[in-house]
Amino acid sequence: MSGKVYLVGAGPGDASLLTLRAAELLARADLVALDALVSKDIVARIPEKTQVVYVGKRAGAHALPQEQINQLLIDEAKRGRTVVRLKGGDPFVFGRGGEEAEELLAAGVPVEIVPGISSAIAGPAYAGIPVTHRAHATSVTLVTAHEADSSTGIKWSALAQLDGTIVFMMGFANLPMIAHKLMAHGMSGERGIAVISKATTLEQRTVTGTLRNIEARVASAKLETPALIVVGDVVKLHETLDWFEGKPLYGRRVVVTRAREQVSELKRLLEESGAQVLQFPTIEIALPESWESLDRVIQGRYDWLIFTSVNGVNAYFERLPDVRALAGTKIAAVGQTTAEMLHLRGITPDLMPQRFISTELLPLLAEDQRGVRTAVIRAAEGREELIDELRRRGGEVDLGIAYRTIAAEYDLAELRERIASDAIDVVTFTSASTVEHFFEKLTAEERARVLQRATIASIGATTSAAIRRYGKEPDVVAPNATIQALHDAVVAACGNALSVP
Repeated sequence: MSGKVYLVGAGPGDASLLTLRAAELLARADLVALDALVSKDIVARIPEKTQVVYVGKRAGAHALPQEQINQLLIDEAKRGRTVVRLKGGDPFVFGRGGEEAEELLAAGVPVEIVPGISSAIAGPAYAGIPVTHRAHATSVTLVTAHEADSSTGIKWSALAQLDGTIVFMMGFANLPMIAHKLMAHGMSGERGIAVISKATTLEQRTVTGTLRNIEARVASAKLETPALIVVGDVVKLHETLDWFEGKPLYGRRVVVTRAREQVSELKRLLEESGAQVLQFPTIEIALPESWESLDRVIQGRYDWLIFTSVNGVNAYFERLPDVRALAGTKIAAVGQTTAEMLHLRGITPDLMPQRFISTELLPLLAEDQRGVRTAVIRAAEGREELIDELRRRGGEVDLGIAYRTIAAEYDLAELRERIASDAIDVVTFTSASTVEHFFEKLTAEERARVLQRATIASIGATTSAAIRRYGKEPDVVAPNATIQALHDAVVAACGNALSVP
């Protein structure tokens, strides 16, 4: 039985620009032949069971010669496998997709082409440069310019006469030659030009100028490959339409230390504000060693149930046979996100303190707790102050352990490299346990460097107290204990002053 090869465009770099069809094929591929410019966030979508073969090419260094890539695709398809050839950008835009398709069809292998968003269009768009504009350019020309001057075959005299936009791909090393050739064939030295480095990624940088001065400006800015070159009057719109590099946290490097299961929302918010996010999940949410205490609470009758976290809500209701058993029981929630999770279960909390601290409930509860039965649903590692005080007031209090927080196993190499090079601007903490597990993994020197040079952001009072135990007053504290509030506080404290709304 013959398999099939899908020539799939991965898009320009931003993983959110991957097409639905591409994501679907990655999820069910038997083998992925991976290009060099595919982002690591897209690579992370590939299931662990899928075989991945790196066939990338960069600056003349090829992991596999093209002939061997072609043969790999043919052989694997003929074994009956579903093969995805994942290429940066679009497979038919300077990507040898056409050549590979010809070889596959000649060998009798079925082929499907899955277009991707080309960096030739998306890169300028992310730099606020429309490649066409009624007032500035009614045509766009794409040129590959990575080869030596003598072998490009480019009709410079024709290009130099164009009034529209010209996008040079893979031509960064030949930027001086491109500018010289265009001027030598009659294009004005004052013609606008932009160089866009690492387009559509959170490391994107754009330098604009004229054909006459762009080489010096790019050298001064120390731009890195891969880079696009855009020539034309549309370049002047960059300053007005620079929506991407103008985001409030653009260029800020932020470490997120939430539990592995909870990172995504904070990461999404920070990245939407332009930050480069390093996920460092210091803790993991684990099942309790025994469900005995939680099940005993579920089977009991209480005047109050106190939930201290979203994880506690989820564990309780997953084991609760019938929500009607809660009739007549009052519910307290610590933290807005805990309350929101209860709302999703159809329950409006009777009590919620303003701050995300369990002991903040105490002034809101009766001083005389005699005859009052209360159950606290929380992590095994929770603090005892609330329970102790309610018992001191005469109440009967049971503890339902819903989960444990344990140290996450994580490769420290990238974090340590960033600490050593002072490449961390902000570290966010969402609980006392994330603080403790983060700093425990670092050496004393690394810990001191982070505390001295990075902005330390805390979600609330308990987390802030844990940070102070390491000799540092938090630089940023969320006004209320929600992920949105923490994000907003970081933006307010660390956002670029000249940001685009």
